[in-house]
Amino acid sequence: SKKGERKMRKATVSRKTKETDITLTLCLDGSGKTDIDTGIGFFDHMLTALAVHGGMDLAVKCRGDLNVDGHHTVEDIGIVFGKALSEALGDKKGIRRFGCAYVPMDESLARSVIDLSGRAYLNFDATGLSGMIGGYDSSLTEEFFTAVCSNAFMNAHIDVIRGRNAHHICEAVFKSFARALKEAKKVTGDDIPSTKGSL
Repeated sequence: SKKGERKMRKATVSRKTKETDITLTLCLDGSGKTDIDTGIGFFDHMLTALAVHGGMDLAVKCRGDLNVDGHHTVEDIGIVFGKALSEALGDKKGIRRFGCAYVPMDESLARSVIDLSGRAYLNFDATGLSGMIGGYDSSLTEEFFTAVCSNAFMNAHIDVIRGRNAHHICEAVFKSFARALKEAKKVTGDDIPSTKGSL
């Protein structure tokens, strides 16, 4: 490629266990193109929102033990998404690193603040997020983001500031995280944004 041109930051990760069989492709420099089939309609909807609002292309194919429940499917996709994010970010050269976004959805308001720090930590405070949304158990939202942070080695603080409707709260959470990630992964220079010299 010509000098000054960056290669697309992209990764494909597959993971197969007794419970799930997942293949996920993530392109960080995408336009929100998606091809998502997890077997859980509302979760497909949230992953689509994550890609569109995060400025990423995302393809996910998952065959999970949905006859048991959605837990393994949601958590394992979080693991695979986190691994793909870490791989696609590479050495993180020139990225902004930090991101923050507030997103409202009707009566709900969520804030996500993230640091692509190389250290895994999630603080998740989502009062009002409980019960089923279609075939999706909304309590699995925390499991998803825990798995993402652990496997992408990132720090995230996700707070639901207010909200009553679980669908609205969940959507605000996913979109705020996506917007914060879009900011943090943006390439703004050539340096590693850390006093340590590596992330």
